[in-house]
Amino acid sequence: VQLQASGGGWVQPGGSLRLSCAASGRTFSRYQMAWFRQAPGEEKQFVAGITWTGNQRFYSDSVNGRFAISRDDAKNTVYLEMNSLKPEDTAVYYCALPNERYASVSKNYRAYYHWGQGTLVTVSS
Repeated sequence: VQLQASGGGWVQPGGSLRLSCAASGRTFSRYQMAWFRQAPGEEKQFVAGITWTGNQRFYSDSVNGRFAISRDDAKNTVYLEMNSLKPEDTAVYYCALPNERYASVSKNYRAYYHWGQGTLVTVSS
């Protein structure tokens, strides 16, 4: 399984970015997907997750109301729409896939087996 994350970059506070994560090597329509982020010197932090049905979405308190996760199973791709970005959102963002089908969304990074390479998001003026 390979996860390819893209869409990161530099943006001013208040701006928007859209991250994408394309999966290959497995049809991921039966898997929940999540985004995590990691700032320098910190552990990976849960950002958002979406169930395998796409019916439920979960967010960390720090991004709730500003970020939106979605998935397109036909493209084997999960997205993270990020709005009203703040300097504290600066981090490397990773998409993650568990090893088990039909698993519930977990906010613990240890529950995920496959990881994308990460895409850097920098929010500054």
